This record gives sequence, C-alpha cells and structure tokens, in this order.
Amino acid sequence: MKRIIALALLASPAIADAPDIGPVEASLADGSWTFDVTLTHPDTGEEHYADAWRVETPDGEVLGTRELLHPHVNEQPFTRSLSGVAIPEDMTEVVIRASCNVDGWADETFILPLP
Repeated sequence: MKRIIALALLASPAIADAPDIGPVEASLADGSWTFDVTLTHPDTGEEHYADAWRVETPDGEVLGTRELLHPHVNEQPFTRSLSGVAIPEDMTEVVIRASCNVDGWADETFILPLP
C-alpha cells in the first residue's frame, strides 16, 4: 500500500470564510485511492458551514466529492475520508478544493503530489 501525507500552504489567496485545507493523507490500495482531508472553517451552524470537499485533476476534472451534511461547530479542525477514487496512473498530483454552503467552491486549493 502506498501512503502519502502532505502539509501545504493554500495555492491561492484566501477569501472570506473559505475552508482551510490540510493536512491531507492519501493512500493507494487495490487500484483506488482513499483521501483523508482535514478542514478548518468558522462553522456557525446550519446557516454557514463547510459542506464538501473534492478531489480534482490539475485541469479541474472532478474525480470524487465528499459531501458534509451538517456543521462541525464544536469539532474544529475535522477530518473526513473519501474512498474508491480512481486516478489515472500517470497523474503526478491532484487538487483538493473545499466548499461552504454560503460561499460555494473556494478559489484556493491544496495541491497534493502523488508518488
């Protein structure tokens, strides 16, 4: 099993209340990837919370999405997993992008190099 763990700075400037991403762990087993993504967001309740993150190619193709169905007001930062993500063998990195239910998909991303 291949496993990588990455800590990185955001690739773009932050916008107000966008979820912060990191650390991110990724592991490959039996041909598919599992991602463990940690988010930090100033959740205030159902009216404003981090509601998803996704794995993208560098060109923006969505490879997998992890929906978050409730706020994590008292659990910051928090980590959630997504399994069964198919990534082309020749891909050297993926992009993690997060969303909140007020601002939508953030411009800033987390670039995760793959072995």
